[in-house]
Amino acid sequence: MSHADTSRRSRSVDWLRDALPKLVLSPSIVLVAIFVYGFIAFTVYLSFTDSRILPSFGWVGWQNYTNLFRIRAWDTAVTNLAIFGVLYISICCLLGLLLAILLDQKIRAEGFIRTVYLYPMALSFIVTGIAWKWFLDPGIGLEAVVQGWGWESFRFDWIKDSDMAIYTIVIAAVWQTSGFVMAMFLAGLRGIDGEMLKAAQIDGASTFALYRRIVIPQLRPAFMSAFVVLAHMAIKSYDLVIALTNGGPGTATEVPATFMYSYTFTRNQMGIGASSAVIMLMTIAAIIVPYLWSELREKK
Repeated sequence: MSHADTSRRSRSVDWLRDALPKLVLSPSIVLVAIFVYGFIAFTVYLSFTDSRILPSFGWVGWQNYTNLFRIRAWDTAVTNLAIFGVLYISICCLLGLLLAILLDQKIRAEGFIRTVYLYPMALSFIVTGIAWKWFLDPGIGLEAVVQGWGWESFRFDWIKDSDMAIYTIVIAAVWQTSGFVMAMFLAGLRGIDGEMLKAAQIDGASTFALYRRIVIPQLRPAFMSAFVVLAHMAIKSYDLVIALTNGGPGTATEVPATFMYSYTFTRNQMGIGASSAVIMLMTIAAIIVPYLWSELREKK
């Protein structure tokens, strides 16, 4: 074999080695481009049309967005999301941090306890919603059990109370997710330099001052990650709400995700449903994009 043939064959092998990963990944990239970003673009387009039961191509501009903010149910959904999001994120972060600090004390059976805390995250929100619906039902749940023990004046009917029902969503969501947040904070705690903590203790720092001035400030990346994940889950909290309260009583626990579904597939207002979906997408993007940008900037 001549030197030219050998060189040509070597170039062919190098080209195939470089192109093979792209060829293998290209079908997945095409499918993602079509069924994720393509449908996102189509939803954005529908939000500017007069679509009702089926997609339509009658252009109405910003009319759907104007009508959306005139609907009282949308105002209720946004208010409920604000209440749910603030409480859900705050309580999960606080509880997760406390559990992580507890486990970081090298207690006995740490692995077993950590598994118990993390187990709810292995369940779907549908299972969690149904379980908590039974637990909070006044007829068969906690209220009935406590009254059966003799405390007949005990009342815990939040799930039936339109003013308190949104807080039952918070309870169920915190129960499921706080263990996951604990794992994030625990990983952050285990990454803190122990020599720094020992030096602070030698200098006379109290335990409270140690955590306030050294430990918690170094958990900033864990706090940011937890916030992004929890905010993303709060905005998409459709399945938990449907399983636990189905948006009721009335519209007391309506959130943007359930609003979008009901107006698109139940009330046959696809244009308004698409506009609410676009607003949810922009809200998620407003949370995730700055986070990704800051992470990439730190790596550079």
